[in-house]
Amino acid sequence: MQNTASPLIEISPELVERYVLELASYGAVQATGVSRTVYSPEWVGATERYVEWCTEAGLEVNRDAVGNVWGKLKGREPGKSIVSGSHIDSQTPGGRYDGALGAVAALIALRALREQFGAPKRTIEAVAFCEEESSRFPSANYWGSRAITGRIAPDDPDRVIGFSGESIAEAMRDVGLDPARIAEASRDDIEHFIELHIEQGPILEQAGLPVAIVSAITGIRHYRAEIRGTQNHAGAFPMDLRRDPLAGFAEIASGLINTAHRMGRPAVTTIGRVIVEPNYPGIIPSRVEFTIDARHPDPEARRRLYAAHENLMTEVASRRGLDIHWETMLDHEPAPSNLEIVSVLERVARDQGVPTMLMASGAGHDSQQMAAIAKVAMIFVRSKDGRSHTPDEFSSVEDIVAGIRVLAAGLHALAY
Repeated sequence: MQNTASPLIEISPELVERYVLELASYGAVQATGVSRTVYSPEWVGATERYVEWCTEAGLEVNRDAVGNVWGKLKGREPGKSIVSGSHIDSQTPGGRYDGALGAVAALIALRALREQFGAPKRTIEAVAFCEEESSRFPSANYWGSRAITGRIAPDDPDRVIGFSGESIAEAMRDVGLDPARIAEASRDDIEHFIELHIEQGPILEQAGLPVAIVSAITGIRHYRAEIRGTQNHAGAFPMDLRRDPLAGFAEIASGLINTAHRMGRPAVTTIGRVIVEPNYPGIIPSRVEFTIDARHPDPEARRRLYAAHENLMTEVASRRGLDIHWETMLDHEPAPSNLEIVSVLERVARDQGVPTMLMASGAGHDSQQMAAIAKVAMIFVRSKDGRSHTPDEFSSVEDIVAGIRVLAAGLHALAY
């Protein structure tokens, strides 16, 4: 890889808009929403269309054992592949851009590179991952990239159950896939993976920039906690004698959120779900159950954040005479981006005349899974009003074109 100025890449805005809108028609909900869950009829239609687009772009196409779609631009020399893509499933409903844009961007980038520069030295591939959102099967998250990295256990297909009661094994069989062959999807021949994605937050918009290079993907921990006290009459029981779990929760919730706020960006903590029992106006509750979502991309800062949260919960419960326990439901380690790829993307963005900034991702992505087998990095495209996981999410064609130009130039620098 030579450190020379990258050639200017031409990306068709009309092609971008056509692909985005046509893909969004599979599972369209009202004006701008999309509901496209893994292995659904809408998903089948979208993946078939992606296969057709890959073929039209002159790529070699194949589907793997879980339904990931691969489009390959074969290189002149042997070696591991350089891959780009994202997931093709959606929230229920979500919008047109989350995940789907990354799959489309990879395909358009490879099409542009083939048309403008011919065959690369190194093989480049575009991928549409079958699933990332857990919108049909709550414990399936990253099903596509987990299969590629060999992280699906043999009993997972029968154990992963959908919101409607069916197993993911049954859903796979319904679309002609054999869950017994999932291990065949694993890959050990990918060297670089670059994922383009909408930002899903407001930082680029606040900065007035179209594109960001992602320095790291955040670590995520989900807790489910329960505080127990003593249920009593709201009027007859004195304040100083109460064991009120809701009072303890109020102090804990405020403290957890303020801890992340004091640490500053990019630390975040969210209390997303609260259940109070018995939940009546004239009763001191007996119990409060709640969830905590805490995130930080720096491993050491992440440890400090989690320790502060757990110490606070223990201290408040002890001081108020309450019983508290929690369990960790999910714990993803941070995934720092590969510094070499970040440097390449920053350089080629300057060459393309695309202004960028460096930022961490506050959301989880397939790149976290792919980091187990490849060097990874991400490109963010500005999200209007920071909206995502909603039909209201929107990224302009101009910003998308800028992001794909950076992606294509990065792939060119690595592969040509």
